[in-house]
Amino acid sequence: MRKESLGSRMFDVLNIFIMLLILVAVLYPVFNIIATSLSGARYVAKGSVTIWPRGFEFKAYTDIFKDRLIFTGYLNSIGYALGSTFVMLLFTSLMAYPLTVPGFIGKKFLSLFLMITMFFGGGLIPTYLLIRNLHLLDTFWVMVIPGAVGAYNVFLFRTFFANIPSELKDAALIDGANEVVVLFRIILPLSKPLLATFALFGIVGSWNSWFEALIYLQDQAKYPLQMVLRNYLFTLDNNAIQGRVGASNVAINSPGSLMDPKSIRMAVIVVTMFPIMIIYPFFQKYFTKGMFVGSIKG
Repeated sequence: MRKESLGSRMFDVLNIFIMLLILVAVLYPVFNIIATSLSGARYVAKGSVTIWPRGFEFKAYTDIFKDRLIFTGYLNSIGYALGSTFVMLLFTSLMAYPLTVPGFIGKKFLSLFLMITMFFGGGLIPTYLLIRNLHLLDTFWVMVIPGAVGAYNVFLFRTFFANIPSELKDAALIDGANEVVVLFRIILPLSKPLLATFALFGIVGSWNSWFEALIYLQDQAKYPLQMVLRNYLFTLDNNAIQGRVGASNVAINSPGSLMDPKSIRMAVIVVTMFPIMIIYPFFQKYFTKGMFVGSIKG
């Protein structure tokens, strides 16, 4: 084996050092948030919590989960995330695949139409009026349908589908399959990295969204988790923390049960990000492949 030069070794050491700095910069806030949510009020108030809990307690979490809306928000967010991601993958695939068919007549028109939507949008008020006229306000579908097709996603799907060997499609067509069968039996099974990557993006995007719920939903029982927690934090302030019993069910009436608002805020962040941290490892093996969608042709 050839010896590495001094410059090469120095470059490796520098890379390792930079990666360690980035690792610390990413992990420190996460550990600090978790530690703060599990720490006693006096330690949090003094700012003495770093990456390890002090005065260990779960009261911030028990206070949060006393609110039944948290559980309905969890269920709603799961439904919205799964539903919107499935609809997005299905309709984006159905939109992208015809653009790879050589004899498709409307290919140029659709490509131009999609490109225009990347630069121009209707705006909030016209979108709201459209949603209202479609009778989607305050329904499950208002959180699922509006983001079904995005031009950027369609172009990436089209590029990935076009890179799949055409011989597979030709063989299926010779055997009597139609374009729908080719898409669902050949193209999509070979596109797992693409689908897994965009499924992760779709789930995370839906899980973190709250503005659509603020605009389109009126029934609190249909609020996603982010909206519930937004309202929860909105009513939480340093002056009213002792007396909040009603809306959020956080009852803090004795010195022994005193909670610092920061602990509750950090607990809310942990509650929000925990499900995403759970599902991410299952997508990891596809994620790297999917990130190179369209970068290599041939």
